Amino acid sequence: MTTMPTLKPERPFFSSGPTAKFPGWSFDKFKTDTLGRSHRSGVGKARLKYAIDLSKEMLGVPEDYLVGIMPGSDTGALEAAMWNMLGHGPATVAAWESFGNVWIQDAVKQLKLKDLTVLDADYGEIPDLASIPQDNDVVFTWNGTTSGAKIPNTDWLAADRKGITINDATSAVFAMEMDWAKLDATTYSWQKVMGSEAQHGMLILSPKAVERIESYDPEWPLPKLFRMKKNGKIDRSIFEGATINTPSMLATEDYIAALEWAQALGGRKAMFERANANAKILLDWIEATPWLRNMVSDPAKRTNTGVCFCFQGEWFDSLSAEDQAAVPAKVAKKLESMDVGYDFNGYRDAPPSLRVWCGGTVEQEDLKRLIPWIEWAYEELKAG
Repeated sequence: MTTMPTLKPERPFFSSGPTAKFPGWSFDKFKTDTLGRSHRSGVGKARLKYAIDLSKEMLGVPEDYLVGIMPGSDTGALEAAMWNMLGHGPATVAAWESFGNVWIQDAVKQLKLKDLTVLDADYGEIPDLASIPQDNDVVFTWNGTTSGAKIPNTDWLAADRKGITINDATSAVFAMEMDWAKLDATTYSWQKVMGSEAQHGMLILSPKAVERIESYDPEWPLPKLFRMKKNGKIDRSIFEGATINTPSMLATEDYIAALEWAQALGGRKAMFERANANAKILLDWIEATPWLRNMVSDPAKRTNTGVCFCFQGEWFDSLSAEDQAAVPAKVAKKLESMDVGYDFNGYRDAPPSLRVWCGGTVEQEDLKRLIPWIEWAYEELKAG
């Protein structure tokens, strides 16, 4: 039997959202001048604008793109893009995990798009994106948050394509480089990429997306939280710190603190390197462990953020389907009760699995320490 390890992760935060706070995080890093003040005051708008500008700089967003803070996290930002731009012409929604499937349901059941193609694939796979016509608007998820499958490249998007691209990048930005020239509306959430507080999303619009919004009025009503036009033009104040509704200034300061931490490390390139190094630790271990398999079979499509893996092998295969499904949850629950690792059971709609976040706010040493604990917990479960 495997001996119980002695070293626990110092920061046992492996949730895939909200993710771990950055190393050294503390409340005393926050500026508090905005607390108790209106978000429309000079100081409030300045901090919101600073969060926007720093995000744009850190992500290498082109100068002529707009970046704004939206309500409702990544969901609010992504649905605002869908509600404002889809319905203009044919559209394709591509999905290969649970959140992408939400966008399919939006397109089918809520917007009821008349000229719609749905592309989907099982967890761990990606549909044939090259089959999407270049005239179609397309909604896709850069990185499958609950499956660990990412797009390997953007070769399937023509540089001069007629359709709009709407990209849910919530578990990809700050870990993977975005091909901005091919992206028209890109969204993400503070709590996913930088471990910041929730409920706020970012919407990044290309000039092509702005032109679509200004020239097109969808046939469905737009809730106030989705309205981005004023007098037929894009409301640029939204992208200068005048949010549609009241934001949390405390959450804003938390996000700014995370951005400044990443900037001090070397910006997004340093964050990419941290995520890649973190993921390599897990990916190499999974490949070397006979009783594990990566949910994503193709290495080119494997994420460097939320790594998802399943159990296999003689003992596991001898269990009933019900008992197999319980194995990951039992391992995760046991280690959580021992303060070894928090919230790394697989997503509820995904195949039974474990999902460990490897983004840049996680430390390599903590991942190295987690691995022997998973091995020990699994052996304990086998021993009964």
